[in-house]
Amino acid sequence: MNIKQTIEADIVVVGGGPAGVNAAIAAGRSGVKTVLIEKYGFIGGMSTAALVYPWMTFHTIDGKQVIKGIAQEIIDRLMELNASPGHVRDTVGFVHTITPYHPEIYKVLALDMLKESGVKLLLHSFVDHVETSDGRIHSVQLTSKSGRIEVRGKIYIDTTGDADIAYLAGAPCIQGRDVDRLTQPMTMKFRMRGVDLARVKQYMMEHPDEFYKKTPFEELPQLHLSGVLGYYKHWKAANLPINRDQVLFFTGPADDEVLVNTTRVQGLDGTNVEDLTEAEELGRKQVLAVADFMRSSLPGFEKASISSVGTQIGIRETRRIDGLYALQVDDVVQGRRFDDVIARSGYPIDIHDPSGKGVTAAWVHGDGAYDIPYRCLLPKRVHNLLTGGRCISTTHEALATTRLTPSCMATGQAAGSAAGLAVKHNEVPADIDVAELQRTLEEDGALLN
Repeated sequence: MNIKQTIEADIVVVGGGPAGVNAAIAAGRSGVKTVLIEKYGFIGGMSTAALVYPWMTFHTIDGKQVIKGIAQEIIDRLMELNASPGHVRDTVGFVHTITPYHPEIYKVLALDMLKESGVKLLLHSFVDHVETSDGRIHSVQLTSKSGRIEVRGKIYIDTTGDADIAYLAGAPCIQGRDVDRLTQPMTMKFRMRGVDLARVKQYMMEHPDEFYKKTPFEELPQLHLSGVLGYYKHWKAANLPINRDQVLFFTGPADDEVLVNTTRVQGLDGTNVEDLTEAEELGRKQVLAVADFMRSSLPGFEKASISSVGTQIGIRETRRIDGLYALQVDDVVQGRRFDDVIARSGYPIDIHDPSGKGVTAAWVHGDGAYDIPYRCLLPKRVHNLLTGGRCISTTHEALATTRLTPSCMATGQAAGSAAGLAVKHNEVPADIDVAELQRTLEEDGALLN
């Protein structure tokens, strides 16, 4: 391979989604030379490329915040820019507390925070080869407009979402559910403007049986409408060829705007280029069909129109590492604590059925939150690699909670901080002092208790 340029760093982060952004910020703030590589011309991953909105949740179901750190710093700074109202109570959605944000402002803010942390950013760069020997990564090679570039580091962090670096490096990976390797479906999300949300709210109060309810409907007049799940009668009558049982959308950021999360593409592999090609086609055709249905059938949408569609289809699940420990469904449901905790989450199990219409949910007991242990970030066989975000080591069922953006932000920060300590002490990530990592995370605002 004809290498045009070689870049040297201490820490190399691949994947510029929320996990990668937070990992790179944490690594850069540790005082070591950090590079972040991203395939798109912007950062934000599923939050921007796939229009995942809002962020949910930084809290337990009863409203106790369990994720802060760099993630909360991002929200605070978005609030200062009038780009987020902060954490707000969801009215009828799946969780009680959500965090709306403006994706375009998030893109720029995250860039600013990376620069402030001394991180070198390489956009429009796709890693397609990993040089390894003796259980260590020596470099990653990427394709760019400038030709082939080699990036050498001491510690690498895989925040690709698809475990691309771990897979290319030879670390064992798992995909989908055990019985058939099928993954949670993909969704092409889109925004609509011109929605009469006052009419939507009025219709909900007049027809409460048509909607999923956690908030008593008598409270709706006093509450801001943030999410809508239902319209069962309308959806059934439309009989669209989409294997889903209801409509889901979230309001904002604008007063007449919603983000629609209703399309569903099943049975395709998000790590296979031909499957991804088919998924993009199916997803965009479903967007047009759903938008037409909403305009013609849902009160309040009569004058609405599509304002944007995801740059790519949204992916909930692909590969994940087979790490030193795989988080289990019982760990989540029982709210289990671990001595090597590096993040907590209060989001329930939320499995969009890989082959059916529904969503399977399981709530977190105990104090409403569970621990994510450090061992989930560590792959087998590759000693100088960490993971963060969607591709950490879990079962298929547990991934249905750790895949959510706030959890990805938290595990990303933990991976970046761990990498910084590994460089500082000239150790591999598995050998660092976890107690020192925990102190570092707590000093940087993370919540571990």
